[in-house]
Amino acid sequence: MKKITFLSFICALFMGQAVMAQQAQEITYVEDPSQGYLFNKFKDNWFVTGEGGVGFYMSPGDTGRDWYNRLSPAASIYVGKWFSPEIGVRFGVNWLQCKGLSTVAEGTGIEWEKPVISDDNQEYYRQKFSEIGPVFDVMFNLTNIVCGYKPNRWYNLSFYVGGGGYWSMSKKYDMNNENSQGLFEKDGWEFNNDRIITFRGGIINSFNISKQVQLALDIRYSGVDNHKDEPGEGWNKTSHDVQAYLGVTYLFKKREWNAPIVPVCPEPENCDALRARLQAADARIADLEQQLKACLERPEPEVKKAPLATIYYPKNVYKLTKKDVNVLTAVAEVMKDNPNNGYVITGWADNYTGNDEINTRLRHNRVNGVKKQLTKLGVPDEQVEAKVNHANLVDLGEKYQALGRAVTIEEK
Repeated sequence: MKKITFLSFICALFMGQAVMAQQAQEITYVEDPSQGYLFNKFKDNWFVTGEGGVGFYMSPGDTGRDWYNRLSPAASIYVGKWFSPEIGVRFGVNWLQCKGLSTVAEGTGIEWEKPVISDDNQEYYRQKFSEIGPVFDVMFNLTNIVCGYKPNRWYNLSFYVGGGGYWSMSKKYDMNNENSQGLFEKDGWEFNNDRIITFRGGIINSFNISKQVQLALDIRYSGVDNHKDEPGEGWNKTSHDVQAYLGVTYLFKKREWNAPIVPVCPEPENCDALRARLQAADARIADLEQQLKACLERPEPEVKKAPLATIYYPKNVYKLTKKDVNVLTAVAEVMKDNPNNGYVITGWADNYTGNDEINTRLRHNRVNGVKKQLTKLGVPDEQVEAKVNHANLVDLGEKYQALGRAVTIEEK
């Protein structure tokens, strides 16, 4: 039992050292961008953009007009959201002015009465009108897709595709009222009976000037198809428009992206020393397990039942005292209450005093005196076996010789 307790203490001590060693090298938790980025909450990564620029309109017949006369202003405003560092969307309103030529004297945005004669002797009429309407784009951050997300990157290149619808609007001219310069008189604004759809794509060059603000160069191509809602009219040929915008974007909180959190164990300074300690610990554990196994497999020692009573004598004395008789009276009651149990009484003498002859006589006299008293007290003679033992009852040395002068009474 003592050995098991000792082994338990050793095991607890060793485990405590292992825990302390583990605590000495604390595990830290960091973001791991190599495992991608987590999708944000709906309220995060919103932005608003305002931009203005210039467009170059190209429709059938426009080649007859000088290119610089076809440059016209354009503007947009957007609200958008990035769902990840790579993909986002934006919704907005786009306005652009278109300048071109028309082969008819009446129509959308006709400005001049006198036609322009082209190289092929075709008459064209100058026209100017505006288109405005809602648009929608899906955006892809090419820089983050190719190079990975970095929150402190100062430049990002994005690509987008989208579409929308426009209303056509132009100044209304009185075709029957010409001024002195040959211009038709203006008669207010009007929306034209057109249904216009647009498909578009472009690239955005974004420059981060702070965590909240970006400057952007947006270069875009738009294809425009319009349908005349008039008898005999239909879808016209596709017109084209190339635009360039300078814009400002404000990024609302939260602007950054979080990567998955992973545990990082510190690298040990000396791997060989740590490996040697681990091997020594394994050997120590194996040895303790072997000792514990041997201890558990060892048979339990036989526990000797304590004597029912022991009568002690002074040196060279074998007669019973009144106190001894009182003890034997109690012993006799026990024996009579258990008639099926047998008992052994043994006479002892210390071997440190006297000689063998004297000590042998004392052993016999002492044991016979006890048996005689038990018989007198009513204990059957066959229930008690008397014998002597020539060894020392207690072998603790001469100092304790008095403990060896006795008669022991034991149950068989």
